[in-house]
Amino acid sequence: MVDVLILVPARDEARFANSWSPLFERLAAPLRAKGLSVASQPWTDPIEKDQARLVMPSLAWGYHGRQDEWFGFLDDLERDGIRVANPAATMRWNSTKTYLVELAGKGAPVVPTHAHDLLTREHVRDAFDAFGVDELVVKPQVSAGSHETIRVKRHGGSLAGGPSGPALIQPFLPAVGEEGELSLFFFDGQFSHAVTKVAVEGDFRVQPQFGGQVSEIAPEPEALRAAEMVLQAAGEVLTYARVDLIRGLDHTPQLMELEVIEPDLFLQHAHDRGEAFAEAVVRAIG
Repeated sequence: MVDVLILVPARDEARFANSWSPLFERLAAPLRAKGLSVASQPWTDPIEKDQARLVMPSLAWGYHGRQDEWFGFLDDLERDGIRVANPAATMRWNSTKTYLVELAGKGAPVVPTHAHDLLTREHVRDAFDAFGVDELVVKPQVSAGSHETIRVKRHGGSLAGGPSGPALIQPFLPAVGEEGELSLFFFDGQFSHAVTKVAVEGDFRVQPQFGGQVSEIAPEPEALRAAEMVLQAAGEVLTYARVDLIRGLDHTPQLMELEVIEPDLFLQHAHDRGEAFAEAVVRAIG
């Protein structure tokens, strides 16, 4: 039995075939330093109950494009009683970004968000008026890596390339190309490190694959407090969590996304190079 099984992209996801391995090694290194054995397996392959002491879907890229398989996989984890770093029920909740609306309802600072089962131009017009902006961001409720995410202007904006199913609408926030998005990392509820991700000029996607620039940063107290409010509203201590914040139209830090499934943890920017992460995993193994 392996100590930690890290789940990676499906075998037939050719776009990820050559990119997950370096990140696997980045996650595995601090775990091996704790004396843990680490293996990888596509998340779409069956998992036996006695195969691993702990399963981590930390590199299960592409799940958002295989929703039926993904939710079935989470059901199987629960049915078979397989120990997972973050509970399957929590990952199910986190898979659909309507959790943003739920967290806002619990008092967490969240970017204003409208959720719709199917996007219409009327929904978009209403959002312009409700948010008081001239530009919106529209994205699928289940998405990753800016898939089907578009910017829409009030006058003449097109919905081409946007979500074809359930959608979210949010105001476009200029901070994405200025100070950028702030990602704070927590292990067992304790803050570890933070990075900023700034989009290149003219873009709104902060991910490195779109040219976003990543740098280490010490978060200001108001950002740290906002992240802690998000985790408190989420309601449980998580082995690993990434809280993505951005400065809102009112200039306060607001939640863009809470990532508890397969976030890049940017351990290369952690002062301890992943020590706190590895300790949290050891505790999750029990």
